[in-house]
Amino acid sequence: MEQLNVFSGKIIAAAIEVHKHLGPGLLESAYEQCLDYELGKNGLSIKRQEPVPILYKEVKLEYGYRIDILVENLIVVELKSVDALLPVHQAQILTYMKFSQKKLGLLINFNVTLLKNGLRRYVL
Repeated sequence: MEQLNVFSGKIIAAAIEVHKHLGPGLLESAYEQCLDYELGKNGLSIKRQEPVPILYKEVKLEYGYRIDILVENLIVVELKSVDALLPVHQAQILTYMKFSQKKLGLLINFNVTLLKNGLRRYVL
């Protein structure tokens, strides 16, 4: 778990750096691209738009859901640029974590004045 904490700290620091330079109000895809750059610059292994299959009974269905950023093949990072995080956003990241079998997830909403108000950490 300590390794996950170190990685999540680096992700949050990178997100703060992106938010500091861009501020709120852009499209999610712009934040994703910039966060990708910052995470790579910090030596983290990432995958963008990683497919998440749906597990239904014993069937694995490729349905088109995607994790915004998967860091070190351990942490699900779901990005938003919305007025407010809603319960559906929490349900989304928890589902992605469950289906991808990842223990840690970060939900980051960049459309806030202070990024700390748009950060949520989830542990399964």
